[in-house]
Amino acid sequence: MTLLYVLLGAFIVGAVAFGVAVLVTGSDPGLAPDEPDGSSVPLPADRPLAEHDFQTVRFDTGLRGYRMSQVDSVLRRAAYDVGYKEELVAVLEAEVAALRAGRHDEADALHAARLAALGEKASPGSASAAEIADATADDADGAEPEDTEAAADEDGVADEDDEAAASTVGERA
Repeated sequence: MTLLYVLLGAFIVGAVAFGVAVLVTGSDPGLAPDEPDGSSVPLPADRPLAEHDFQTVRFDTGLRGYRMSQVDSVLRRAAYDVGYKEELVAVLEAEVAALRAGRHDEADALHAARLAALGEKASPGSASAAEIADATADDADGAEPEDTEAAADEDGVADEDDEAAASTVGERA
C-alpha cells in the first residue's frame, strides 16, 4: 500500500514540475481558435423577417457552443424588426382611429407616411381614406359598392376573397 502512495506522490510531483516548466518556457501555444464549420444560415438582410426565417437560421458551432457573434447579430436584427413592426402597427392603429373618427385628412397623411416608410408609392387609382370610409359606410348599409377597385389586389385583379373581405369590413364596424 505504501508503494502505491509513493507512486501517486511521484506522479503528482512530476505533473506539477512539468506544468511549471511549460509555463516558464512559454512553449505551450494554448488552445487553437476554432474554425467555423460553415453550416451557418444567416437571416436575410434584404427584407423584413418572417417566422420561417427564424426556423431556418443556423449558427456555426465552436468548442463551447454557438458562435456568440452570430447569435448576437441575429438577436440585434430580430429586435430591430420587432421594433419596426411595432411602430408600423401603431401607425396603422392611428390611421384606423382617424378613419373611424371621420378625420380623413389625418388618415390620408398617416397613410402617405406609412407608404413612404415602406418605400412604396400610392398608385394613381388607389382610394383615399375618404373614399374607403364612404365605401365602408355603403357596405354597412347593405348597399353594393359601385366599383370593385377597392376589392382589387395590388396587381389590379379582384378575386372572391377580396370582395368577401371588403363586405365584412362594414359589418364589423
